[in-house]
Amino acid sequence: MNSTRKIVLLNLFCILFFYSVDAQKIVGVKTNIPHWATVTPNIGIEVAFWNNMTFELSGGYNPFEFGDGQQWKHWIIWPEVRYWFWEPFNGHFLGLHGVFAEFNVGGLNLPFDRLAALKDRRYQGALNGVGLSYGYTWIVGNSLLLEVTGGAGYGRLNYDVFSKGKEGFKINEGRKHYFGPTKGAVSVAYVF
Repeated sequence: MNSTRKIVLLNLFCILFFYSVDAQKIVGVKTNIPHWATVTPNIGIEVAFWNNMTFELSGGYNPFEFGDGQQWKHWIIWPEVRYWFWEPFNGHFLGLHGVFAEFNVGGLNLPFDRLAALKDRRYQGALNGVGLSYGYTWIVGNSLLLEVTGGAGYGRLNYDVFSKGKEGFKINEGRKHYFGPTKGAVSVAYVF
């Protein structure tokens, strides 16, 4: 293909890609408030790309250890394509998201029976999955938004189980298929 044809096709693609996107609402930067409650710094960016469609990439990273073999170390990434019923960054939306994470968690006394094993053990592994989400965004100020979203789907867990502590020995390993919640957020966003 000659260079003139490539340039014409590239320009046509760019015009179609940004067709009918509201010029005042193209990019949003956000943070998930409940994720901060787990001492996990996080950030997300969302870009409008076609009519009522946006792409969001958000993630969090927790490198912290709390002493006495307690740790809640993890990173997580959620890519998501969203369809907005009204307009991007306003009102109801449906999404298709992925979830990719690695974790190293243990020595924690949590109030959930299902996670009671975390008190005496450490789990290290990865989660990969996909899900559907629904959310709603309120315009709070000129460029400030409040967003609530939740999603459910499938995840594949691969993990190793260790005795408590950083120097613990390997006890077991596991692989699980998971069906259930895969995303949840109450986010504050700034759109420009």
